[in-house]
Amino acid sequence: MSAPEPKFLQFTTQKSLTDRLVLSTLTGKPIRVSQIRSTSTSPGLAPHEVSFLRLLDSITNGSRATFSHTGTMFHYEPGLITGSVDGQGAIGEVVDCVLPDTIRRGVSWFLIPLCIMAPFAKKPVNVRFTGEGVITSATEMGDVSVDTVRTAILPLYEKFGIMSSKLELRILQRSCAGPGGKGGGGVVELRFGSQVRLPKTLHMNRSPGRVRRIRGVAYCTGVSSSNNHRMIHVARGILNPLVSDVHIATQYDQAPLVSSDKSKTSGKKTTGIGFGICLVAESSADGVLYSADVVSPSSGGVTPEDIGKQCAYQLLEVISQGGCVTKVGADTVLMLMAMGSEDVGRLRLGRDVVGTEDVVGLARDLKKFGASSWGLRDVEEDDSGDIIVTVKGIAVGNVARKIA
Repeated sequence: MSAPEPKFLQFTTQKSLTDRLVLSTLTGKPIRVSQIRSTSTSPGLAPHEVSFLRLLDSITNGSRATFSHTGTMFHYEPGLITGSVDGQGAIGEVVDCVLPDTIRRGVSWFLIPLCIMAPFAKKPVNVRFTGEGVITSATEMGDVSVDTVRTAILPLYEKFGIMSSKLELRILQRSCAGPGGKGGGGVVELRFGSQVRLPKTLHMNRSPGRVRRIRGVAYCTGVSSSNNHRMIHVARGILNPLVSDVHIATQYDQAPLVSSDKSKTSGKKTTGIGFGICLVAESSADGVLYSADVVSPSSGGVTPEDIGKQCAYQLLEVISQGGCVTKVGADTVLMLMAMGSEDVGRLRLGRDVVGTEDVVGLARDLKKFGASSWGLRDVEEDDSGDIIVTVKGIAVGNVARKIA
C-alpha cells in the first residue's frame, strides 16, 4: 500500500520565500508555491532563490523540491536538519555554498534564515559562502551587510539560551556589488555550534533605555583607503554631539579577482569594488541594538561624505522608531519566539516596525503553519507609542536533541 500524498500548504508569489521555506523546514509541513513571477519576462525562481534551495538541501536530510515545466511553481517537502555534511558524509565539516555571478542579493539574505534554522540542527552548521556571487556589503536590494548580521543580529540569540561563544561569522574576503549590482567575489564563513532543544521564552517588554555608545566599521574594497576616513569624519560630526562614545573601525581589502573568461581557467579581473559603512548603537538596556547600513551604489557617482552622512541619519531614524528590536532583527526574534516552549513571550516593538509588510506577512505565515495569533497592546507606562507583542510558542523545537 503506497504512502498517502502529503498535504501541501498553498502560497503564491515569491514574497517571503525564505521565511516560508524556513517555517516549512522547522515545522515539517510541505508547501506549494505558485505564480512565481508568472507575469515577468523572466518567470520562475531567481538565481538567489535556487541557490537557497540548494543550501537547504546541503544542511538537511530527506528534503525534496520539484518544479513545474515553466518554473513558476514548485513543491517543497522538508527533511530533518542534520547540520553540515561534506561530500563524504562527514557531519560537522565545513560545507561550501558556491553562489553564481548572476546573484544580486547580499550574502546576508542567505545568512539570516540559515541562522534561524541552525539552533534546531542535529549537529553544528558550518557553511562557507564562496563564488563570484558573494556580496558581503549592503546592497541596493535592501540587504544588510555581514557586519550587521554579526554585530546586531547574532547577539540576539543569547536571549534564547544559545551560546554566543559558539557562534562565529568571519569575512575572509570583503566585496561590494559588482557591475550592474551582480556578484561580488567575497568569501564568508559561518560556524554555528550551539544547538538547543527549545529556545527560551523571551521577555523584552521593558523600556529600551537610552543609547550609550555607537560602534561601527567603515570598509573599502579596491578603492583608496582614504574613503574610510572621509565617511567616518562626516558620520562622527553628526553623532558626536549626541553620543560621546563613538568608535568606528576601518577595514581595507583589495578587490576580489574572478575569471574574466568562463571558457578559460587563466585570466582574472577585479570585481566587487566600492565602499560602505555599518553603524550599531547600543542602548543602556541589555541586548537592545539599533543598526544602519549604507553602501556606495554599483554605478558609482556618490561621494564617501554622502555615504557617511546617510548612514548616520539612517541610524538616528532607526533609533527614533523605538522598541527593543529593530526591523532588521524582528523576523529572527519573532520566529524563534514562535518555535519556543508553550509559554507566552513578550516583545516590545516600535509602531512603525509592527506595521511593516514583512512583520504583518510573517504573522500571517506563522498562523498558516499552526502558530497562535499574536496579542498586541499599547505600552501604557510612557508615551513612546511602542507596542507589546505577545507570542505563544508551539514547542516545535529540535527533534534531533533529547530533552534535558
